[in-house]
Amino acid sequence: APRSPHRKESGAPRSPLSPVRSHPVDSQTTTSTHLAIPPAAHHFTFSIDLRSIKDFHSTATLMVFLRYSYPFFGSAAPILTNPPVEIRKGMEVILPQSFCAFDFACTIQQLQETFLRVPLVIEVWHRDKQLSQDVMIGTGELPLDRIVTTDKFKVSSTTGSPGWRQTFHDRLGITASDSSHQKVGEVCFVLCLEDWGPITAQQIVVQQEAPPQPVIGSPARSPKVSRKVVSPEQPRETAEYQAAVELEMWKESQEQMFENQLKQKEIMYMKALAEEWKKRDREREIIMKKKLAEYTQSEEKLRKTLLDLQKREKQMAANEQEVTRQRVELQREHDRKLQEMKEASHRMKEDCHHQVELERMKVREIEGIVERYKNELGEMEKKYRSLEKDFAVYKEQQNSKPEVRLQSEINLLTLEKVELERKIDALSKSKLHYKQQWGRALKELARLKQKEQASAKAELKRQQQELEHMRLRYLAAEEKEVVNSEKRELEELKNELSKLKKLEEEKGKFGNEDSPRDGTRPFQPDLDLSLDDHISRLIEERDTLLRTGVYSTQDKIIAELDRQIRESIAQKKTNAL
Repeated sequence: APRSPHRKESGAPRSPLSPVRSHPVDSQTTTSTHLAIPPAAHHFTFSIDLRSIKDFHSTATLMVFLRYSYPFFGSAAPILTNPPVEIRKGMEVILPQSFCAFDFACTIQQLQETFLRVPLVIEVWHRDKQLSQDVMIGTGELPLDRIVTTDKFKVSSTTGSPGWRQTFHDRLGITASDSSHQKVGEVCFVLCLEDWGPITAQQIVVQQEAPPQPVIGSPARSPKVSRKVVSPEQPRETAEYQAAVELEMWKESQEQMFENQLKQKEIMYMKALAEEWKKRDREREIIMKKKLAEYTQSEEKLRKTLLDLQKREKQMAANEQEVTRQRVELQREHDRKLQEMKEASHRMKEDCHHQVELERMKVREIEGIVERYKNELGEMEKKYRSLEKDFAVYKEQQNSKPEVRLQSEINLLTLEKVELERKIDALSKSKLHYKQQWGRALKELARLKQKEQASAKAELKRQQQELEHMRLRYLAAEEKEVVNSEKRELEELKNELSKLKKLEEEKGKFGNEDSPRDGTRPFQPDLDLSLDDHISRLIEERDTLLRTGVYSTQDKIIAELDRQIRESIAQKKTNAL
């Protein structure tokens, strides 16, 4: 179907449908101009009004204009909004000279299929004055198919012919033209489709006779056509022939006028282009000078920066050498320290091993002493049993011969008492000196012991303390048993002595003249009491030393006290016998 675009912009008039040469239905050849329009074609008027645009994404001020083209409306030339408008982010502005209307003829089915199949793409451009070029910001597709389904309203044209109008308005999202496909703005638009009904043959003839209106000025009128009936023998004298001749002459005059107008417009446009070119050229020269100044400044800055970088590189090289030297020194110092630590650790390990060996030797010695004490305890038990047997035999003998044996034993006890009193005096004199020496030795020994214990390891100290506690408990238990047994023996001896005293007193009543018996009776209790006091004092001193924690049962002082206690107990048993 023939289409002719028409843009209602800046007061431009509509153009008629494009004429084509064709033959009439009765196949008669004529020189008249006809239109090749399908029988079911309708006359449509489609208008697009791009009212405003809103920015969502830009970070700077833009100079935008819209551009689109749709060949179906009869022209492939792009339609632009002019002039570009200034817009910023979040701002909505009205687009100037954005209304455009198109007159064309086609069938309704062809219109619907084209609107559904071919989209109308709206392009948003930015006019960059510095770069002297236009940059595309984004695109969007107008939904032409939506207007087909909207409600129709009955309208009338200026000539009074009836028609139907469909209107659709909405907001179109603009998508970025880059790979992000981000929504950068919105365009508010209004679409209007007017259907003036099917095109009849009368309308086509009238449109043929109507000449094209000029672009500038008032429309020219076509000459009147007189219709005269002539005979077929004189075709040049017919009204149709005369009308065709006049029409051709009028067309030639109109073409001449149109060419003159085009030349005037061309001259005017060329002047405008020359002025615009000079203006752009001046702007480019200003921009170039500005850029050259900026480049000169940037070059100076780069030279300064290069010098600074060279100085920094030299400083960095010096710093790297210093760091390398310090790293080598630190590594050497670290190796030396590590070697010293290894040697010190080796020495400490050897010292610890030596201390462990010493402690093990001490433990073995202590175990030997414990074993020896056990053996001595066994021997003492054997001696104790033999003494019990001897004491039993002695008791039997005493019961059989009481007088003679008792007298001899009393004499012996008296002599031993005198000897013991002498020894007690000597011991009491040496006791003071011994106590002084013992106190000094105690302090010195305690200091040495504490120093030795502080140097020992914590684990060995704990084990030694546990072993010492176990051994002390064992020895204390043994000593307690021995003391209890000795106390029992002392009690028995005291009982026996008391019996002997009673016997001596009975014998004294019979007038025995031997003076030693009378002299020995009062000394026997004193001897027993002094031995008991001596044994108790020795036991108390030994327990006091053990409670201080400085001495153990393996020390010589404790062993000496144990020996004196045993000797005193043995002496007491001997005196009792």
